Amino acid sequence: MIPTRQLLLHPLTTSRYVGEVRASCGGEWRAEPGFGVYVHIPFCLHRCHYCDFNTYEGQGDLHDRYVEALVRAIETCEGEFPEATSVFFGGGTPTLLEPRQLGRVLEAVQGLCGIAADAEVTVEANPETVDEESFTRLLDAGFNRVSIGVQSLVPRVLMGLGRTHSPERALDAIAAARRAGVPDVNADLIYGSPWEAPEDWLTSLTGLVGAGPDHISAYALTIEEGTPLATLVNTRRVPDVDPDVQAERHGIANEMLGAAGYDRYEISNWARSGRASSHNVLYWSAGDYLGFGAGAHGHLAGRRYWSVRLPRDYIDRVEKGSSPEDDHESVQDRAGEALMLGLRLTSGVEIAGFERRFGPLGAERFDRIGELTASRALEQEDGYLRLSESATLLANDVIARLL
Repeated sequence: MIPTRQLLLHPLTTSRYVGEVRASCGGEWRAEPGFGVYVHIPFCLHRCHYCDFNTYEGQGDLHDRYVEALVRAIETCEGEFPEATSVFFGGGTPTLLEPRQLGRVLEAVQGLCGIAADAEVTVEANPETVDEESFTRLLDAGFNRVSIGVQSLVPRVLMGLGRTHSPERALDAIAAARRAGVPDVNADLIYGSPWEAPEDWLTSLTGLVGAGPDHISAYALTIEEGTPLATLVNTRRVPDVDPDVQAERHGIANEMLGAAGYDRYEISNWARSGRASSHNVLYWSAGDYLGFGAGAHGHLAGRRYWSVRLPRDYIDRVEKGSSPEDDHESVQDRAGEALMLGLRLTSGVEIAGFERRFGPLGAERFDRIGELTASRALEQEDGYLRLSESATLLANDVIARLL
């Protein structure tokens, strides 16, 4: 592993400074993507109908023990690691925990590996769990970016998705983050659900652009097995999603967000200049990251690992001094996986930098690249290999031909 750089910053004294100097990110593929830390908070007030993430309702009695287990797991993590250039608290709903609790976990991360002075430090938030005061406290704890789950600004669409907040509450959360001085705000949207009419998607896009977040993530709804929504679709009580409709929605988003000053830097992500997510780009550039928390995944030098999923099991293992790791695997085709991830970025991958990290692409893969370039699914320009604009929504099919 890479030796750690010993520059440790205390969150209570550096948070505002960190927020002001966070390095801008244009969203391009990186030959040196940095180092990340992911922390999973598996608790939710309510599990949405479409959600297949590792989340659990009604476990408020575990919150304190879970925080203590996270801190202990981080503090006892063995190894030497580089400074974190990005930290991401996801879930679930991290903001169900108190900002002071999240700050304790963040401080443990700083103690483990250090957090770069210009690092991006993100916490996900559902609108019904935050206000101006909580955002201020999150800033004081060391966070400089929030990601707010808006999903839609149309009541019936929110109801169909199983969201419990109103459109007004979502917009209020963005405004509260701004009043508190959060320097970087993302908002998530979901499009193409069975309840969404064309005018509903326009309403959501128009309202969100008016709220002025720095970054917008817009994802096509997918029906995941084991979710309540999958049951409704499988029993024909709700129609399945229509790929053609979703493709149309994506095109509308790209046009409207582009006109409003947001550049698409990944299939589902748009940002104002310099506000692409560093943590996301690290993932798509096949960077290394530590994962902490129930069900959290991490990746180090071709070794992918994940923790036990149930919060009680995670807590019990850590309290007993056992590893919370559930299993691991070696990535057999690191170049193939890195290519798959990197081609999601609008920039594509820099071929020279890619080969320095992962070795030559090989004659067979170059032949496939040549075929896909000839068919205009891929483009090669200025040393980069990228998906063509027309192939953006066919990314999975194109990438599968390269693997």
